[in-house]
Amino acid sequence: MSNQRTHYVTTTDGVTIGGAVHGQGPPLVFLQGAVGDGDIDWNRVVEHLTERFTCHLPSQRGRGLSGDHPDLSPARQADDILTYLDSIGEPTGLVGWSGGANLALTVAAQSDAVHAVAPFEPGILSLMDEQEQAALGNAVARTGELAADGRLAAAVRAFARFPFNDEELAVAEDAGYFEAAGRYVTNLLNFLQQAMEHGDPAADPTVLGAISAPVAVLLGSDTKPFFTASARHVADHVPNARIHEIPGVGHAAPLTHPKALAEALTEFFAPAQQPA
Repeated sequence: MSNQRTHYVTTTDGVTIGGAVHGQGPPLVFLQGAVGDGDIDWNRVVEHLTERFTCHLPSQRGRGLSGDHPDLSPARQADDILTYLDSIGEPTGLVGWSGGANLALTVAAQSDAVHAVAPFEPGILSLMDEQEQAALGNAVARTGELAADGRLAAAVRAFARFPFNDEELAVAEDAGYFEAAGRYVTNLLNFLQQAMEHGDPAADPTVLGAISAPVAVLLGSDTKPFFTASARHVADHVPNARIHEIPGVGHAAPLTHPKALAEALTEFFAPAQQPA
């Protein structure tokens, strides 16, 4: 990736949020999923985008280039990204994966700096059926057990069994994703606990209805039913939203099909950059 540099901001509670920055062109900010950090979640995708966009990869507090803090609540995370966006100083596209997609929607409802949003497979927990709730609960419990035993990569893998299919797990394993993300297991468990305690703003139709920017809800054709239902929920409640299905991919597309995801992002964001 060309012309790499870093960008830092200080949040309203004094935490440093840092992100690698790659490329040249109109800015896009990429929000990580629950497991990794800005770099390991998005570096495979943005290498296909750096000739057209300036790609910012901020990490949530406690990960990557960012400072740590025990407050990982949804409101706090949103404020961190709002601060980061304001520091860029120009209208910005916003991309998020999974939990980061939920965060992107929450932020877009609060910021005039976001000119377009592309959430890839947000997950609205309140839409889960009993079987899906049990599967997620079992995954989180197993993650905690393995983390307590010091088996950090195995703990991340246990959590990933909920959103990923077997083929995606194998690709992520071969890419070293679970090993790289293992150092964040404690942060992941704290993040999940606080998300469940505080609730998800992106599940609220009022929040979604406040988004004025165009939204392309990106969805893999081979993903699990929960993410399909979540995408439909978002598209039904955001005034200017549509679903863009990417053929042949599942929830792990940033790892397994980065070029296809990058092409979908270019198709959405490039026309938005043209003058009226």
